[in-house]
Amino acid sequence: MKTTRTPTSAQAGPDTHEMVVIHRGLRREARLLVELVAAVTPGDTARARILADHFRDYLLGLHNHHHGEDEHLWPPLLARVDLEADLVLLMDEQHERVAATLSAAQQALPAWERTAGEAERDTLVARLVEHRTVLVEHLDDEERSLLPLAARHLSRSEWDAMGEHFLERTPKPKLLFFLGMALENADRDERASMLAALPRAARLLWYTVGRPAYARRMRTVRRTTATAATTATSR
Repeated sequence: MKTTRTPTSAQAGPDTHEMVVIHRGLRREARLLVELVAAVTPGDTARARILADHFRDYLLGLHNHHHGEDEHLWPPLLARVDLEADLVLLMDEQHERVAATLSAAQQALPAWERTAGEAERDTLVARLVEHRTVLVEHLDDEERSLLPLAARHLSRSEWDAMGEHFLERTPKPKLLFFLGMALENADRDERASMLAALPRAARLLWYTVGRPAYARRMRTVRRTTATAATTATSR
């Protein structure tokens, strides 16, 4: 029988709520990708290229996020739990399903990006709808059942290994964009907590470079006004 280990006071457990904040951004972007692609006028290849590039960045961020869990979350949990092992294995299985839906959308992307055809658009939208359905199911299950388990059985340093993994695998120019994705719908306390975990230089870079660049990109991707696009990241 496997033994369980609860972090001691000297090895404080993780603040798993930061994962909820990240998930909120993933849910939002998965929904918006469906809506934005569906709204593209047939033949508008310039618009198709913008959204195709946005999808690729979303895919990169989600892939690296899940890969970090595969490498640094499931193994220690499986080593320390017994009755909850089926839950951890379910999370791993759901990752495979999410990856399959991303692959299907990725395969449908080039034809639509090239032609912006109506049939190609509708095929891609169907793949994105399927992806969002599977993703939301996984994120809901993870927040409801897996995060409390991680809070009980992992140390803060073990939890932080996932973030370090993401930083190592993600091209540096993309990191500020992914930070913006997470912070966009965060409340004041969530935003303060996530930014406080960054080095001072990284916080300065976010405020001077990352935040305005993220707002500009969202205006382009979502075709919003300057005021609307900057509201979420300026609070």
